[in-house]
This record gives sequence, structure tokens and C-alpha cells, in this order.
Amino acid sequence: MNKEEKYKLLTEQIRNLIAGEKDVVAVMANVCAAIHEEMGFFWTGFYRVVDGELLLGPFQGPVACMHIKYGRGVCGTAWERQESIVVPDVEQFPGHIACSSLSRSEIVVPVKNADGEVTAVLDIDSKELGTFDDVDRHYLEDICALLESFTTN
Repeated sequence: MNKEEKYKLLTEQIRNLIAGEKDVVAVMANVCAAIHEEMGFFWTGFYRVVDGELLLGPFQGPVACMHIKYGRGVCGTAWERQESIVVPDVEQFPGHIACSSLSRSEIVVPVKNADGEVTAVLDIDSKELGTFDDVDRHYLEDICALLESFTTN
């Protein structure tokens, strides 16, 4: 099964998994677990916008940075720009925050509420260079869009 086929199945699995649920933290926990398990990434998790910073939320993988400032690193920059960022080589991203030296490439996708405000970001790291592309961006944006009704600011 190619990457796009895996994402199509994963998106449908997540849609069914979160249907009818009410708690955003529980939803985020299962969403990141489903992505992490199916795609085999190094680190998969959410940072939530809390009191003007990104605060570590549900995740799968090794320990991570707990606080990220607006506009800092890939996560803070995706929040500031309100758009997904694909980083083929984290060493080439100015101001990259190295929570783990094993992380080599990264994708960050904003989670927005119904008003279009960023309420969280989905952060995924890989141990390999160049892991993420437009296929990842497209499907992860679709998955994050499923969380719109769970998030408020």
C-alpha cells in the first residue's frame, strides 16, 4: 500500500474514531496515536495554544519540549503563519528547536477552529531526511480539519 492509500484509510479511521466524541484532549490523544501507529513516525503530537504559547498536548514518542513561543521553531512559525510547514532537513530551518537530536525532518500543521483561529498544531518528526511532502501535507491538513469542531480559543 502506498503512502496516499494509507492516508486515505487513516483519515476514514480517524473520522469514525472521533465521531460523537466531545473532549478535545481525548480526541487529540487518539488522533496522534492513530497517525503514529499507522505511519510509523518518530514523534507525533499536538501542541495546544494556551495563554499565548504552545503547550505540549497529547503525543506519541520520546519526551518533548513543553513550551514553545509564538514564532519560534517550526511549530511556533506554523502558528504565526497560520499554514503548514514541511521541513526536509531540520538543520536547515532557522531557529529550529531541537527537542531530540534524532529528529531530521518535520511537518507542522495548524489546527483551526470554526473562526479560522489556530488553536493547536500537529507536529510530526522523522528520523530520516526528506520524509514529508505534499501528500503528507494534504492528508494531515484534512485530518486536522476534522478537529475544527472540537477546538475553541
